[in-house]
Amino acid sequence: MAHKTDIEIAREARKLPIQEIGAKLGIPAGQLLPYGHDKAKIAQGFIAGLADRPMGKLILVTAINPTPAGEGKTTTTVGLGDGLNRIGKRAAVCIREASLGPNFGMKGGAAGGGMAQVVPMEDMNLHFTGDFHAITSAHNLLAAMIDNHIYWGNELGIDERRITWRRVMDMNDRALRDIVVGLGGVANGFARQTGFDITVASEVMAILCLASDLADLEKRLGDIVVAYRRDKSPVYARDLKADGAMAVLLKDAMQPNLVQTLENNPAFVHGGPFANIAHGCNSVIATTTALRLADYVVTEAGFGADLGAEKFFDIKCRKAGLKPAAAVIVATVRAMKMNGGVAKADLGSENVEAVRKGCANLGRHIANTKGFGVPVVVAINHFGTDTEAEIAAVKAYCAEQGAEAILCRHWAQGSAGIEELAHKVVQLAEAGTANFAPLYPDEMPLFQKIETISKRIYHAGEVIADKAVRDQLKAWEAAGYGHFPVCMAKTQYSFSTDPNLRGAPTGHTIPVREVRLSAGAGFVVAICGEIMTMPGLPKVPSAEVIRLDAAGRIEGLF
Repeated sequence: MAHKTDIEIAREARKLPIQEIGAKLGIPAGQLLPYGHDKAKIAQGFIAGLADRPMGKLILVTAINPTPAGEGKTTTTVGLGDGLNRIGKRAAVCIREASLGPNFGMKGGAAGGGMAQVVPMEDMNLHFTGDFHAITSAHNLLAAMIDNHIYWGNELGIDERRITWRRVMDMNDRALRDIVVGLGGVANGFARQTGFDITVASEVMAILCLASDLADLEKRLGDIVVAYRRDKSPVYARDLKADGAMAVLLKDAMQPNLVQTLENNPAFVHGGPFANIAHGCNSVIATTTALRLADYVVTEAGFGADLGAEKFFDIKCRKAGLKPAAAVIVATVRAMKMNGGVAKADLGSENVEAVRKGCANLGRHIANTKGFGVPVVVAINHFGTDTEAEIAAVKAYCAEQGAEAILCRHWAQGSAGIEELAHKVVQLAEAGTANFAPLYPDEMPLFQKIETISKRIYHAGEVIADKAVRDQLKAWEAAGYGHFPVCMAKTQYSFSTDPNLRGAPTGHTIPVREVRLSAGAGFVVAICGEIMTMPGLPKVPSAEVIRLDAAGRIEGLF
């Protein structure tokens, strides 16, 4: 088994027809809109009819800061969903859709791994059901309508220097970060500086993931601020009459996608904002639908708990009124060693001292997550090179932090390797000790929210921002946006804004270089350090090895 790749395991999966997966949750076949035999969207009308049903228990899977050693957060999310079903619970998994950017860039495709995967893997990592393309099209329709409005006389009085709506595409392309459009004379409009972000950073993506239904979606789209007039008054998407057409493009994308795990358990895969430049959670509509159909719903938030979990709690749960029952923090012995200063090439050798040293990163995440009033358990995602002494060191450290650490072998064994964690999660959830509360109140000033996250979650010493940034935040408060939560955009590799600063640093400075208003999504983005909202491809992108084999199957994506 060990020598098989993820894609080889996925290809051997005995998938059930998607109607049988829906039946496990009580979804009638007629309420599923099939995309082939193994994936389907769930009809809006059926979802609306669930509104009065009680919700099951929501379990968050989060992790330490990612390292090149690998953590396996999605693998653990999928494994835990299977494990809960194995011990007799009606459970579903809720994860995000994959962006083409990282698939062809740094990491290749991902939908779990080993014996804990969601399938069909190739479809999910490529075009899937077209949701990302619909989001890209809706976003760029609005961009085109802004330039078109100005070309035909600019009745709204848009200040061409204050257009804030950029374009997007679902690919890493650094050449598009800063561009000039409209060159070539009068027939092509007016020349102005703008740029592209990656689709997963689009406010339209965030809106789709936070909207409760189609009516809410259209209202939020109309609330998008796209530009300002010379008197600094905002221009909204609805002023351009773009919101209706954008909602039409997103009509099907708004319906959650249903697929299955290797063990034929239901998985909702919907939405996909990155957690380092956006809010990092799957859609509210998928999560709430799952909660009304299952007793347990296992979801994940992107990257480490400092980004994904904080945004899950402070943005998604706050906005959707969700109350998580427990949280799982994924860690690996290998990543602890790397945080303890061991080079990637040396991770196969036992080094208990480095494990102990690296556990500080895990400890910070345990404390932070508990700070939201949610009980925590640590999942040690097992690798074959882990030694008994190293595993014991992680368990002992977690016990000192008041959290149990459980060794999980789901990658190799599927649900059978994660039963102990499943029982522990049920125990924590059924105990009812969760007393969830966001980190800060709505009424706190925006800059103070940034400082609160930076000091309490990142353990920074100070936050620095130019007067222009502070003035912008004050202007948004005066305009009625002061109650919004803050979405921090920063590197995922560290608690600081320095990606090379591992472990649990304290006293560092968080520089806020830019703030962006997402009025439709309902949050303010604070862009910190060197983080980019349009990533670039690495020196050797995954795209170089992705191809079709002689049988027409995809190679190199995993």
